[in-house]
Amino acid sequence: MFTYPQFDPVAFSLGPLSVHWYGIMYIVAFGGAWLLARYRASKSPGQWNDEQISDLIFYGALGAVLGGRIGSALFYNFDKMLSDPTWVLRVWEGGMSFHGGILGVMAALYWYSRKLNKPYFEVLDFIAPLAPFGLGAGRLGNFIGGELWGRHTDVAWGMVFPHVDAFPRHASQLYQFALEGVLLFSVVWWFSSRPRPMYAVSGLFGIGYGLQRFFVEFYREPDEGIGFVALDWMTMGQILSLPMIIAGIVLMVMAYRKPAQAKS
Repeated sequence: MFTYPQFDPVAFSLGPLSVHWYGIMYIVAFGGAWLLARYRASKSPGQWNDEQISDLIFYGALGAVLGGRIGSALFYNFDKMLSDPTWVLRVWEGGMSFHGGILGVMAALYWYSRKLNKPYFEVLDFIAPLAPFGLGAGRLGNFIGGELWGRHTDVAWGMVFPHVDAFPRHASQLYQFALEGVLLFSVVWWFSSRPRPMYAVSGLFGIGYGLQRFFVEFYREPDEGIGFVALDWMTMGQILSLPMIIAGIVLMVMAYRKPAQAKS
């Protein structure tokens, strides 16, 4: 059994300015995505230039932050938002929804794809392999912040979170780091390293993320104030992951039924 090390959520302070680990993880996520995008672009000369890559990451980051915060408010913290509307602006305190974030990214990149005059799914297929890197960084931020802990357990690797209670729990943040950060990144990056039909890379990402999130939710503590939302065992995370799995399957079918589509 392990004990959560009780990290200080503030990494360092510069006078009145406090820099939180959660914010640093966002810098790592978007900075890493920018580097990976440049590398990916270098493998397809002439398709993306440096300015387009920078704009792509900027709009993706904007969509992720706005969508993630709005999604968190609507899906998980509606009552908190109503009682304290300024909470929505305090992003450094944590509280982001991946499912809201992905909708925000999709909306932002739809607009940007039209500006570039590129097919929408060509843009999504390009950026999909970068997303798991950011997700992994975010899950480390969750762990450092001591949030989104797991359910009670008696497994040998259980972890006590003293700020929660005295019982060992699954360190579900680290499970998600391993699955949606390391494993999903490895699979989608490998898959995208060769030319694939349009829709295929985005489809694989949707299926992969949806399945691993649905699985990990069995070990993650249901969200406070929400609990189980269907069948006395399904969580909000599982409900929101089902459309991703379905959409991913549809995209894969579209990709391989139309082999003449453009390659990503």
